Amino acid sequence: MRSLGRTLYIIVCAAGAARDVSRLVGHAQDEGWAVQVIATPAAMDFIDVVALEDQTGRPVRSRYRKPNEPRPPRADAIIVAPATFNTINKFAQGMTDTYALGLLAEAPGLGIPVVVLPFVNSAFAARAPLRHSIDNLRAEGVTVLFGPGQFEPHPAGTGAEQLKDYPWHLALKALNTRGGGL
Repeated sequence: MRSLGRTLYIIVCAAGAARDVSRLVGHAQDEGWAVQVIATPAAMDFIDVVALEDQTGRPVRSRYRKPNEPRPPRADAIIVAPATFNTINKFAQGMTDTYALGLLAEAPGLGIPVVVLPFVNSAFAARAPLRHSIDNLRAEGVTVLFGPGQFEPHPAGTGAEQLKDYPWHLALKALNTRGGGL
C-alpha cells in the first residue's frame, strides 16, 4: 500500500527478534505508513540492512546525519521493537548516547506517540531498574507493552525459542488505539 504521508520510525534494538523486523515494517506499510528504520549500533548485526532498505525505500539509519546529508522526514509516531533492557532503561533516563536514543529522548517532549514492545527475559524483567523505567515511561505517556496480554518475559536462555511468537502486531494495534495511527 502506498504511504498516506505519515512517517513511522521503527527503532530496532539488538535482540533476537530484530531479525524479523521486516514483518512489522510490512504490517505498517499495509496500514499506509512510510517507514524509516532506525537501528541501534548493536542492532546492525542483527538485521538485514539491504533487505530493509529495499522494503522501505529508505536507508537504515544508525547514526546522526552529517551536516551535508538530507534530513529524514520527521516521525509522526515511533515504535521501538524489539526493545532491549538496555534501551528501555536508557530511554527512561533520557540518555542520548546513540541516534536512536536521541530520537526517543526528544519524542515525548515533541508530542510524538511512542510504543515500546520489549524483548527481555525473566531475569531482566525481575530487575527493579526495568520495572522503574517502565513506570517512568508510562508516566510520561509512552505506551510500554509489558505484562499480561502484552509482551510477557520468557525464561532466561529461551529467547530463540520465542521468536516465532513475538507479538509484532501489538505494537501497531497499540499505536492505533492511542490515536497515533492513520
